[in-house]
Formats: sequence, C-alpha cells, structure tokens
Amino acid sequence: MIHRLFIANRGEIALRVIRTARRLGMTTILGASAADLTSLPTCLADEVVGIGPAPSSTSYLSIDNIVAAARQARADALHPGYGFLSENAAFAQALGIAGIRFTGPDVVSLQAMGDKLMARRIGAEAGLPVVPGGEAADREAVHRRAADTGYPLLLKAVAGGGGRGMKKVERPGDLDHQIDLAMAEARAAFGDPRIYVERFIGHGRHVEVQVLSDGQRAIHLGTRDCSIQRRFQKLVEEAPAPGLPAAVHDALTAAAVRLARHLHYRGAGTVEFLVDCDGFEFYFLEMNARIQVEHPVTEAITGIDLVEQQLLVAEGQPLGITQDHVKCSGHAIEVRINAEDWRRDFRPCPGRVSRACWPAGPGIRVDTHIARGSVVPPYYDSLLGKVIVAGSNRSETVARLGEALECLDIQGVQTTAGLQRRIAADPRFLAGGVDTRFFEGMGHD
Repeated sequence: MIHRLFIANRGEIALRVIRTARRLGMTTILGASAADLTSLPTCLADEVVGIGPAPSSTSYLSIDNIVAAARQARADALHPGYGFLSENAAFAQALGIAGIRFTGPDVVSLQAMGDKLMARRIGAEAGLPVVPGGEAADREAVHRRAADTGYPLLLKAVAGGGGRGMKKVERPGDLDHQIDLAMAEARAAFGDPRIYVERFIGHGRHVEVQVLSDGQRAIHLGTRDCSIQRRFQKLVEEAPAPGLPAAVHDALTAAAVRLARHLHYRGAGTVEFLVDCDGFEFYFLEMNARIQVEHPVTEAITGIDLVEQQLLVAEGQPLGITQDHVKCSGHAIEVRINAEDWRRDFRPCPGRVSRACWPAGPGIRVDTHIARGSVVPPYYDSLLGKVIVAGSNRSETVARLGEALECLDIQGVQTTAGLQRRIAADPRFLAGGVDTRFFEGMGHD
C-alpha cells in the first residue's frame, strides 16, 4: 500500500492528485519550489517540502533535489503529474534506487516511448502504421530524408513533446534554416538536439486513445480529439472524437491496446494518432507515458478516476476494470485558460490575479489552482485552469461550454478566455470534426 505520496509537480495537476490521493487515505506531500511555497496546492497538501529555487531547472527538473526531498519526507511513492520529469526514465530509475515507487510506467517503457524514433520502431513492430519519414542523424541525412519524404514536411525533436522542437518546412529552400531552429529548440528544451523527418499531412485530425494497463492486461477508455492547436500545442480537447466512423474508432482503439500489450505497459497512457480526413487512414504518432492535461474529458464520459487507477496499479494491484466495464456516455469538452495575451502572439502574462470567477453548475467542472490574490510566476507553463463541460450529447455540451465561458471572469492578468469564446462560437467548431488547420483559419497565428 502507498501511505505517503510525494507529488513532484505544481498547479492544477498537483491539486488534482492531492484530491484523489487523500480520498484513498494517503498522506500527501507536495514538493514545491520557492515560487510556489504560498500557492493553493501547498495549503491543501498534508505536508510541504521545498525542492529548490524558483527556476524549474533548479526545482521541478532537478532529479537530485526531488529524490532527496522525497527520501527526507519518507515517501512510499511519487506522482510526477505531467510535464517536468513525468516521462524521464533516469528520474524513475533514481527513485527506484532510493526505494520510492514511481507512479507511472517502468523504466523500459519510458525509454521506449521517450525516444520518438524508438517509439516509431516499436509502434511498427506492434503493427501500427506510422507516418512516412524517419531518422536523420545529421544535416546531410535530413536533406536526403526530406527529398524522399517530400514537402511540406515536419522536423521533430527525437526527445520532444508538447510541440517543442517541431518545425514545419514548406519548401527545400527553407530546410537549412528550420533545421537550425528545430535543433536549437530541441537542445534547449530537452538537452538533446537530435531531430527526425515526417511527412506533413495537412488535412488531418489529432485523435488519441486513453489506455490503462497493469503490465499484463490492457484496456482502452475511448477516444479524444485534440485537433484545435496553435503551433502544435492543444487549445481544446473533447471526448469522444466527433464524427469518426465506427470502424475507424474500433481500429484506433484496438491499435492502442495492441501497443500497450506489446510494451507490457503499466499505468495510464495515451496513444496519439494522426487521422487523415480524406479517407480516415490513421498513423501512430507517439505514446505519452503519463497522465494527460486533457484526462478530465475521459473521466467525464466514463466515470473512471484515472489518477486513482494510476495509484492502484503503482501499488501492484491488478487492473480492476475490464473492457466490458468501460461505458462511454455523453460528450465532454475541455478548454485551457492560460495567462497569455492571445492577440499579441500569445505573449505570457505573469502577475497577480485580482479577480477569479470560475463557472459552476450542472455538467461543469473546473480544475484550477488560481483564486483571487494568486500570483502567476514567470518561470513555468502559463496554464491557469481548465474548464470542462459535459452533456448528454455534443450539441448540449457545446451550448453549455458557451454559457460557462460567459461566466468566466479573471482579472489582473491577460488570459485566453476571449479566444476560447471565439472558438466555442465558430461554425466549424459547432459542426465538429475540425482538422489541425482550424486555428490558422481564425487569422491569429
């Protein structure tokens, strides 16, 4: 059993983990940087331990600091949330050496899915189709691979995620410049400058499948659509993915489960696919070996607490849910509210929140760590919170989203609430099934 759980994260996901862990009877210990020692999560955790100065490099990304803090706190296990070290194999290994369980997959799975080239190879071994492209060890190899793949194409960081280190190249004359940008961004974000090449599929949808596995048995919890993005970072997520033919849905979920079984995966994971709108062919992109920012929409339509399942599997328990137990009902949509000035190229807007009025009511859930007086520091991701709405069908859910966003009022910092209201009223979004070019059509990127 896990008695003392260390949470190595911040913001709304820290609160999210605290809520479920305390319901399960666990003592929650929050590792917080100097910038977060007076945040809302520190008020709600049972114990708080400092993990270093404000910059993430000396706190939330410091393996030595976090492992030492967790040992000092006598933690049985550690939940990494998302981002930061959540998919870092060296971190999981260091925790194991210290005798602390990592609430996530084993080191082998983290290594396999953390390297995107290895993930492509393993996906292909499991029988999943992959986007044409592949490895490019140096500049000359990138040029050769690009000539074979054709334009437009994507350069992607081997150790990447969250859209970082990813560059679209429209024509051969732009390739060298974009190689330099992609490698520099990959080195800065991940300490690894390696990149690879993939064909760019312009008329595609970003569809993902939530899986749960205990190392022996794997199940899926349906699909999510995350196609509304800016520069490959998600703005809106919904479950289930709208407008997918039943045969495509079944093929996607079967492929995701097949990959989880092939890996002998443990815990919660998300298998991401690119679905071509012109015929519904799909390609495996990657597997996120952690909880996702958008996990609440899956919880809303299944009634399954994904963090609880992570913790139970981490305790060594077999998966207590079979595929027959999973019943997807209704529809759910999540929008991210960030401290950014979306009219000025999404410039970050740190500062003090003078008013925080979040929506409430039937079918509305808000995951946030922000209240009046909260300080938004400049060191981390600008996510303030997530508004999640659910209804009996998509039309009802979209209408509820519009009403919820009208009630949202955050003052003191600029936010993306205005943009989310525009998206919620856009006829293309109302129709459903938009592709990844949706945001370009709004004229703000």
